Amino acid sequence: MNAIAAQHARVLSGMRPTGRLHLGHYHGVLKNWVELQHEYQCFFFVADWHALTTHYDDPSDIPQNTWDMVIDWLAAGVNPKEATLFVQSRVPEHAELHLLLSMITPLGWLERVPTYKDQQEKLKEKDLSTFGFLGYPLLQSADILVYRAGLVPVGEDQVVHVELTREVARRFNHIYGREPDFEQKAEQAIRKMGKKNARLFNNYRKAYQEKGDDEALAAARALLEVQQNIGVADRDRLFGYLEGGGMVILPEPQPLLTRAPRMPGLDGQKMSKSYGNTISLAASPQEVEKQLRTMPTDPARVRRNDPGDPKNCPVWQFHEVYSDERMQEWVQQGCLSAGIGCVECKQPIIEAVLNELKPIQERVREYEEQPDLVRNILNEGCEAAREIARETMDEVRHAMSLDY
Repeated sequence: MNAIAAQHARVLSGMRPTGRLHLGHYHGVLKNWVELQHEYQCFFFVADWHALTTHYDDPSDIPQNTWDMVIDWLAAGVNPKEATLFVQSRVPEHAELHLLLSMITPLGWLERVPTYKDQQEKLKEKDLSTFGFLGYPLLQSADILVYRAGLVPVGEDQVVHVELTREVARRFNHIYGREPDFEQKAEQAIRKMGKKNARLFNNYRKAYQEKGDDEALAAARALLEVQQNIGVADRDRLFGYLEGGGMVILPEPQPLLTRAPRMPGLDGQKMSKSYGNTISLAASPQEVEKQLRTMPTDPARVRRNDPGDPKNCPVWQFHEVYSDERMQEWVQQGCLSAGIGCVECKQPIIEAVLNELKPIQERVREYEEQPDLVRNILNEGCEAAREIARETMDEVRHAMSLDY
């Protein structure tokens, strides 16, 4: 964290509103959000504009999907007192920054994003030859940069999107961060730090620029974080001056690789609505039990006394998520020796999933009975998010000579 200025040490993450969430969302995203909200200043948003990039032809489900998804967030433990929850389209600064960034972003940068062609291939039935679909990675960049988020929780397959954001921020700072009197203002800011700190900063800067000393770079950044005599603009200026560039208007975010165990679906593939293999967080106990009891097992176990192999069974993948070592050992031995049947193997999973869902579903009912509370949470979150977004856009407009 020393590499990111304190005022930029924010976490931003969002989800498209696809309706009720399932166990894959809970284990892959929401559990991480719940942990992160205790450690960082977190912004979690409903990416409703992103939903339009692939579902522009029928957006009628987006309002209800947004409502259901936010309630699931709250029920899963995301706390509006510790994190800011908001809706993307309620903060129009996202769109403004997206437009301005599109003026400087080379077309080739967007065309080479791996998910661009991958999604077109997967969604052949949709016409995705639109500007919105091509530009959605840049909208993601705007989502991040408008809050000057320092950390973006992602899986390994999403790191490329954060890297694009870094490149866009770097290009923006290079083009617009060079004020006519940049160096003079930077030197003035250094003097405000006091003689001792100014000398330290200059030594660190020299060590980094002349020798590429990364430890000196980290030390200089840490020094800037604790300075009380300089304002935000001077601090951003010195971050750029430190590295030999211009003023850092849009800081480059870092990917935060999150722990995301692969939550299996009922068929052994990754749990996903597109595969029709999910267990909804809202599913009734009877529905959950039916889904798990009828899920496929090792095809080699035709009869009860046929030995099987857990590696070939989707149920084993659930045990890897829910069961402790003792239970896993019981499953391994029982399956390989035909000492237990598939019904016996599934029972601990059924109980574990029901126990996990019960408190979540109780909180879902509580929030559904208090719609005004949920609306207030979103309204307050949108206002808080927009206040920060406005501050960023004031600086962006100034840098681009658009603050008439």
